[in-house]
Amino acid sequence: MKHATPLLLAGLGLALAAPAAHAQNTALNARIATLAAAEQAKVVAWRRDIHEHPELGNEETRTAQLIAAQLKSLGLEVQTGVARTGVVGILKGGKPGRVVALRADMDGLPLTETTGLAFASTVKTTYLGQPVGVMHACGHDTHVAMLLGAAEVLSQVKKDLPGTVKFIFQPAEEGSLPGVVGGAKLMVQEGVLTNPKVDAIFGLHIEAGTPVGQLTYRPRGEMASSDRFTVKVLGRGAHGAKPWASVDPVVTLAEIITSLQTIVSRQIDLTQDAAVVTVGTVQAGVRYNVIPPDATLSGTIRAFSPKTQEQIWAAIKRTANGIAAANGATAEVTIEPYVPVTYNDPDLTARMLPTLQRTAGVANVVEIKAVTGAEDYAYYQEKVPGLFFFLGGMAPGANPATVADHHTAGFRVDESAFPLGVKTLATLVADYLTGK
Repeated sequence: MKHATPLLLAGLGLALAAPAAHAQNTALNARIATLAAAEQAKVVAWRRDIHEHPELGNEETRTAQLIAAQLKSLGLEVQTGVARTGVVGILKGGKPGRVVALRADMDGLPLTETTGLAFASTVKTTYLGQPVGVMHACGHDTHVAMLLGAAEVLSQVKKDLPGTVKFIFQPAEEGSLPGVVGGAKLMVQEGVLTNPKVDAIFGLHIEAGTPVGQLTYRPRGEMASSDRFTVKVLGRGAHGAKPWASVDPVVTLAEIITSLQTIVSRQIDLTQDAAVVTVGTVQAGVRYNVIPPDATLSGTIRAFSPKTQEQIWAAIKRTANGIAAANGATAEVTIEPYVPVTYNDPDLTARMLPTLQRTAGVANVVEIKAVTGAEDYAYYQEKVPGLFFFLGGMAPGANPATVADHHTAGFRVDESAFPLGVKTLATLVADYLTGK
């Protein structure tokens, strides 16, 4: 046998190293799957506790205490009071490497629960001056519980992780009170993606109308931007019996409402981009036979690109001001940007798609159409590459057309979805850090 050259030996070393690395990563993934399944009882218990004790945005003090205590018990570095009530846990792997973040939202909604669950919320509070119930009607309780489960799993394999994991528990995803900055935007402003600097971020959302066992995603624009708009029409009041003495803001506002519906249907190229303009509130007057001096509407704008967003803003202003002037009134238009487009980085999505397919099975990973709902997770994606995906939470055999939707009093999910959620979050971290 001839002596091997140094080049040949180097090539042989690489050839032997590749299968060894693959085997090591396969073993790590298998261990994560086993550990995730073993977390189910804990995840269910955390979820039910949080569900029974929901808290509105920026008020999640009990939830934050539960999270911080659990992360500290795992030996993680824990930061509290981030963006008011947020919690961040930092797990350092056994080797140096990149930094990856996982995010869950913590807040409930001002709704009175009607699910009849044994752990249903009976919490009451006052919201914007109105007495209301408080309920986890969008699954944020499940997000917290699954991320805690992923933290436990990853803490048990940390010696095999080349890098650092940040666990971000975020308040106020559903929005803060008017005029108050909160949620992901404030988390980013307060440096949650720095010290150490995050290289990529992953997050999931439970989906009540998708079967348990499925993961759904979309590269690029997955969820819409969301803006709030207000139009106040200033006219002149009069007796309802003498409309000619008025500049009627109610009739003017009605014309504006009708014309706003033509912005999407007649002014946006829907072959290029979807969009929504919805009027949600109308306020005018206090008595049936009095024409008031002013009237106000408010609504939401949804778009999937900054260009379309800007077109709609301009069209709303043009429409409101033009119709008001035609009726002898004036209009005050206010547009408040809420969240940008939830944009899944295409390179990161393509890289991590095999991970999703391994954890759920190729047939159970489905690319979806764009979603007109919005997510403030988008603020993280403006700063670092991110992937946000949906986890099926609908019970086997249920009809998606009849299940209670998110943000409704009857919202519920099947807890058998949790092991896949925990496993997927933890496996995404392991595969990203190990470079698989």
